[in-house]
Amino acid sequence: MNRLTKAALVALALSTTAVPMLVQAQDRDRREYRQDRRDDRRDFRQERREDRRDWRDGRYDSRQDYRRDRRDDRRDYRDERRDDRRDWRNDRWDRNNSNWWRGRSDFRGYNGPRAGYWYAPSYGYYRVEPRYSNYRWRTGGYLPYQYRNYYVRDPYVYGLREAPRGYRYVHAGNDILLIAVASGLIASVLSGVY
Repeated sequence: MNRLTKAALVALALSTTAVPMLVQAQDRDRREYRQDRRDDRRDFRQERREDRRDWRDGRYDSRQDYRRDRRDDRRDYRDERRDDRRDWRNDRWDRNNSNWWRGRSDFRGYNGPRAGYWYAPSYGYYRVEPRYSNYRWRTGGYLPYQYRNYYVRDPYVYGLREAPRGYRYVHAGNDILLIAVASGLIASVLSGVY
């Protein structure tokens, strides 16, 4: 076998193992996050249950101690939930932070702009016609058919609401377009995302 054939076989083997491993890692992160939240709720419920038992058994010196402990428990729980929300928010698009995408798994192969290519998170680089490389998309225009398949998988990351029925968000260069699925009519443009 010549070098080119060996290199092609190695590339094929790597690509067939890398993608499932990436998906497993993302699923594992989601499961761990949900499990942490579940554990926090369980702990909070258990503490309240123990507080009620102590109160019934007369182990509290006064009702004020009981209230103070419950208040502290609620504060701790709220603080944990607030931290969880902050972590989730920090993982979203921020117009003021040009490096918001760094470290995200869907931007793993992104190395900056390339001449003649666009990058779509979770899809990778794809070739475009030269006339569209620096094109400024406008509402009311049409997105060519060959570029309509690069859907935004999670619009909430970009601060977008769910697309209306019959419309989809699509990556087009560094922009996100809301297009009509049937015709490619551009309904709105979010420019300069990354």
